[in-house]
Order: sequence, then C-alpha cells, then structure tokens
Amino acid sequence: MAISTTNKQEIITKFARDTKDTGSSEVQIALLTHRITNLTEHLKQNPKDHSSRLGLLKLVGQRKSLLRYLKRKKYDIYITTIKSLNIKDRI
Repeated sequence: MAISTTNKQEIITKFARDTKDTGSSEVQIALLTHRITNLTEHLKQNPKDHSSRLGLLKLVGQRKSLLRYLKRKKYDIYITTIKSLNIKDRI
C-alpha cells in the first residue's frame, strides 16, 4: 500500500528541518511510521497475508535502527519525534 503524494507531502512538511529537507532521520521515521500503521490495519483484516507481515517486520527493523541512530546523535530531536508520533521509548 503506497502513501498518496498529498499525505507524503504533509508528513514531510511537518517533520522537515527546512523547506528542501526530505531525507532527514525524522522524516524517514515519520514516513515509516505511517506505512507501519497502514500495514498493521491491513493485517488486522487479512491475518493470513504472510508476505505483508514480513514487509512489516522489515519496516519496523528499519525504523528501529533509525530511532537508535537519532537517539545516539541528536537526543532532543529524538524525544520530540517519538512524542509527536506516539512511539514508545524501548530502545
């Protein structure tokens, strides 16, 4: 399930550091979180979709590594990012 361009632009503008920022850790984490929530809803309706489940686990691992990096390098931005995305701090 792809993210529509309008949703993607909204997420990017909300979490971007400046107007041309599309690849910072915060933006990537926000986009991954949006995809994870969509896949989670899909898997609630389709519990036997194993390929989507594997994709979900891959996305969660990616987000976890990005969160670990952000926590190590820029802790204050890490705190604001997880609060705005309602992610628990278990790393």
